[in-house]
Amino acid sequence: MNQIKSKNLPSISIVIPTYNCGNFLNLCLDSIVSQDYPVELIEIIIIDGGSTDNTIEIAKKYTNKIFNNPLRTGEAGKAIGVKNAKNELIALIDSDNILPDKNWFIQMVQPFIEDNNIIGSEPLEYTYRKTDSYITRYCALTGMNDILCLFIGNYDRYCYLTEKWTDMEVSFEDKENYLILNFNYKNIKQIPTIGANGTIFRKSFFQNLNIGDYLFDIDLIALKIYCMKDDIYFAKIRNGIIHLFSGNIFTYIRKQKRRIRDYKKYKKLRKYEWLKINNRGIIKFILYSLLILPLFFQSARGYFKKRDLAWFFHPVASFITLFIYCLGFINIKRNIFKI
Repeated sequence: MNQIKSKNLPSISIVIPTYNCGNFLNLCLDSIVSQDYPVELIEIIIIDGGSTDNTIEIAKKYTNKIFNNPLRTGEAGKAIGVKNAKNELIALIDSDNILPDKNWFIQMVQPFIEDNNIIGSEPLEYTYRKTDSYITRYCALTGMNDILCLFIGNYDRYCYLTEKWTDMEVSFEDKENYLILNFNYKNIKQIPTIGANGTIFRKSFFQNLNIGDYLFDIDLIALKIYCMKDDIYFAKIRNGIIHLFSGNIFTYIRKQKRRIRDYKKYKKLRKYEWLKINNRGIIKFILYSLLILPLFFQSARGYFKKRDLAWFFHPVASFITLFIYCLGFINIKRNIFKI
């Protein structure tokens, strides 16, 4: 760690979209300003979608770089933030993320210092904490926020159930503190959902990407490969990030509804069709969710690998997701249901 600190550390612009997140924004920002990293090398950019709570009041305590987001969505906020970022690296951090320790930035920038070919870095896992809500713990244990990803194999954080960080066929080199992933045009359909919740990119990465009004973070690597038709090298850091995904089942349901609404709204703008990767996985998800019993077996397997009763939210999460997604896709096809 001292060896890393002795080198010239890169400057970081932290892009945080916000909307009525006063309940947890201070936790996110506190974890950022508490980093063991030169304060003069960090700029915090808040892009707010018209909050009516105390979000702006909290944000002003940490930064004067606050931008208005008239389109209100997180994707629009990230686009505004990236366009206004001034530093060498751009960190995409959500308002419900918390950096788990004071050395997080030091760990995350290590690959950039050691290898000029590295274009980005991302934590290997969601940090598990016993004190979090049962749904946040469940998401940390499974390594994903959308349980459908477990069945199609396209996730990007460590899952205690599979004991992998992805089921995609990714070529990588194992370093001591991180993995170097290699992506190219030939394996473009094997790119995990990399880009959200604490992902850091070189600012130069965004050149020639023609970022418009919306920035879809998990599309970025695929979009770059489409543009340059060349190899891309990316680092998965052996650390984590806390994601306060959901406090209770009602917020979980709202987020799943929002996910399918966003899919419908932005479908034509997306550059990478994630759901077309593994149709067999989607069929398996439907069958497991309808039969229920296989989901309990998965819960039991997870429980014996990491003992936490939060595993038994798995059947509930799967059935809720199936129900909402089915209504959503019917709505997309026939426009007869509103969710």
